[in-house]
Amino acid sequence: MKVILRQQYENLGNIGDVVDVKDGYARNFLIPRQIVYPATAGYLKALEEEKKLHERREQKVIKESEKLAAQLGNASITITMKVGEDDKLFGSVTSQMIADALAEKELSVDKRTIELEEPIKTLGIFEVPVKLHSKVTAKVKVWVVRE
Repeated sequence: MKVILRQQYENLGNIGDVVDVKDGYARNFLIPRQIVYPATAGYLKALEEEKKLHERREQKVIKESEKLAAQLGNASITITMKVGEDDKLFGSVTSQMIADALAEKELSVDKRTIELEEPIKTLGIFEVPVKLHSKVTAKVKVWVVRE
């Protein structure tokens, strides 16, 4: 069955792509979840309107993300931790702690957008990337100091 993708779907393609899938997969999974339309002329026109709306929304989200990224780029947060021998931390600095410190500065960031490869376990200054959108990433300066 030929279908038109209404949204980007990782195994099938991007918005507006005409894809050939098995009938049962389309009828029982994709169409009920409103991921695709059946490939007809009427749905092609409807999809064009959806694309325009999606692009407008996407541009708005990108502008908001860029504004927040500029604020985050200027932000610097300090996290105090207890320290043991050789300046090793008791515990570690996690993305939740960074998100909470940013919230204190009235910068709302979800902890899942903070991209720590692994928790911070030493004292120092770190630049932590925050992925606000697939096209917008900001860096926050995090100072980890002893208590």
